Amino acid sequence: MKSIILQETTTLVDLLQLRALQHPHKAAFTFLQDGETAAYSLTYQALEQKARSIAAKLQTLVTRGDNASPAIGVRALLLYPPGLEFISAFFGCLYAQVVAVPAYPPRRNQNLARLQAIVADTQATVVLTTTALLSNREAWLNQAPELAQVQWLATDDIDVNLAADWQQPRISSDTLAFLQYTSGSTGKPKGVMVSHENVLYNQRMIQLAYQHTQETIFVGWLPLFHDMGLIGNVLQPLYLGISCYLMSPVAFLQKPIRWLQAISRYQATTSGGPNFAYDLCVSKITPEQIASLDLSSWELAFNGAEPVQAETLEKFAAKFKSCGFRAEAFYPCYGMAETTLFVSGGMKTSAPVVLSVDEAAIEENRVVVTSGEQPQGKQIVSCGQTWLEQKIAIANPETLTQCSPEEVGEIWVSGANVAAGYWQNSEATKETFQAYLADTGEGEFLRTGDLGFIRDGELFVTGRIKDLIIIRGQNHYPQDIELTTQKSHSALRLGCGAAFSITVAGEERLVITQEVERSYLRQLDVDEVVGAIRQAVSQQHELQVYAVVLLKTASIPKTSSGKIQRQACRTGFLARNLDIVGEWQVNFQELELAALQTSLATLLEHVQQGAQNHSASEQTALNSEKIQNWLVTHLALSLKLPPDEIDTQESFAHYGLDSSVAVSMTSELGEWLGWELDPTLFWEFPSIAALAQHLDAECRLLKSTNQVKLSGKI
Repeated sequence: MKSIILQETTTLVDLLQLRALQHPHKAAFTFLQDGETAAYSLTYQALEQKARSIAAKLQTLVTRGDNASPAIGVRALLLYPPGLEFISAFFGCLYAQVVAVPAYPPRRNQNLARLQAIVADTQATVVLTTTALLSNREAWLNQAPELAQVQWLATDDIDVNLAADWQQPRISSDTLAFLQYTSGSTGKPKGVMVSHENVLYNQRMIQLAYQHTQETIFVGWLPLFHDMGLIGNVLQPLYLGISCYLMSPVAFLQKPIRWLQAISRYQATTSGGPNFAYDLCVSKITPEQIASLDLSSWELAFNGAEPVQAETLEKFAAKFKSCGFRAEAFYPCYGMAETTLFVSGGMKTSAPVVLSVDEAAIEENRVVVTSGEQPQGKQIVSCGQTWLEQKIAIANPETLTQCSPEEVGEIWVSGANVAAGYWQNSEATKETFQAYLADTGEGEFLRTGDLGFIRDGELFVTGRIKDLIIIRGQNHYPQDIELTTQKSHSALRLGCGAAFSITVAGEERLVITQEVERSYLRQLDVDEVVGAIRQAVSQQHELQVYAVVLLKTASIPKTSSGKIQRQACRTGFLARNLDIVGEWQVNFQELELAALQTSLATLLEHVQQGAQNHSASEQTALNSEKIQNWLVTHLALSLKLPPDEIDTQESFAHYGLDSSVAVSMTSELGEWLGWELDPTLFWEFPSIAALAQHLDAECRLLKSTNQVKLSGKI
């Protein structure tokens, strides 16, 4: 394996300067427009020059009060759409010693509460963005007037010749590089303080664990403002001095085949994402599409950021074996923002380790290995081993003593990759980052809040401490109860429930909050659904349910990355402010509603007939009515509603249309029209009537100019 020589490189600024000298004309990053076409690239030299020009501009703008000198250490919020401009701005901040704060740019009409909280927490003085997004500034300021107090700068039109004016600040390995905000509550977000040393040490860990060389080729679709996208898909390629091909997360969600096509086209060796990405490929990609793929180059398919499911690995490997994918390429891993990113991973080229354990014993914090055939067995996928000098300990979260190999405890981590703490939050920093083992005095450790055990040097993650349900001295994992609940009745939405406990008369009692499928909302049989839940939980977990709360579709509290917020659900239950459509509680009067039976056979046939691709000559014959009919039919199909219940004047938000459904519908509508549509259309034109009218106007424009728009966005 070739080594990546980084002599005298102690900061990310040193690293980029080195790569620009070594490989000035090599394409560092290439952005695939809509996940398919190589739209534009940045060479290492161009990226370094652009970073210097942005830094020089920041040094003229960012000051403290009347002081005319550059304000070292001030915070800059980064709001960028998918693309390469974010990368330039990120390094521009590093070059100016301005602390970068990556954040998700809000969509139109989206609540800005989380963004406001981050600005308030960081006291950011500047917002970096693109010219296109800067046009949304007034709309954002109407909702969040305090954003007017910060300076706004579009970095895509900064003159690169300003690079010559850059004044290099004194940056060392322990200099704060950026703040990575975790998916905490909106009111109290937590900014992880990541230094240059944290990043470079973690990059070395990743390189060794993944066995990356200068021949490695990356393909990535993860959002760059999240740690896995930034550390994994931007900084690791830079660390290696190689090329990386990036696409928008939306492009992947629209058509998962685009991800695998890019791997096939560029013969990528490393690529990956959370577990759901592999599930999406299994469910969406057709045999005809598989026939065109060559995944034989894919050496490492990392899987992290959420629990890795053994079933997912098996299904993906089986489905894509014919096009060269090898099961040994799967690489389950574990990490978090507090450790910069990477904590553990297995040995490359070795198949993932899957262990069958007794589920009841795990709930008692005991590790009992079983055979796979036993009904009480639960499969857990190993997240590999530690790397370099990093230490992983398993500690009892109450006594703070080290656990034996047969015990489940909290995962503690110590190493140069562990961040300094949370920005301006000394209490949370002390609680989370400054733990010591009570029996040995060893420390400091990061308390991850995750539960797990180590067997034969392999780390197995079993759940989270804060979400644990403890009833009569026995531990119950909420995700297990939630899955049991969701399988108990067809009216319940998968992945959209929360189980937690509350104290009633001194005892812990189980509460379940669960979303209902939209097609069941109008005539929901609460008695039937609640009865099914109570029976299933009793049978599977030997627990009595104290309360069941059925929620409106798409209303359960979630983080920005789509994870269920169980503590927010608990708070909402106690405060009686959840969007309830039905409920049952011990000693409460039970509700009675009739069951709904709706057949979608006719609707499906209508969709299939109406969704045939139009020829170029037919495209301009479309009108608002035809487009409305298409939208009504597909919205009804997606939400499992009768078409006559869809009001074309009502907002998409009224029907609970989430981003994933909107992205999928945009892709299908674009294929039907023969155009490429921007996925933000559903937010810019927020009703069927408004969207149809907009697309009708585009059709008329094309007709008047005798043009057919086959590419570009409308």
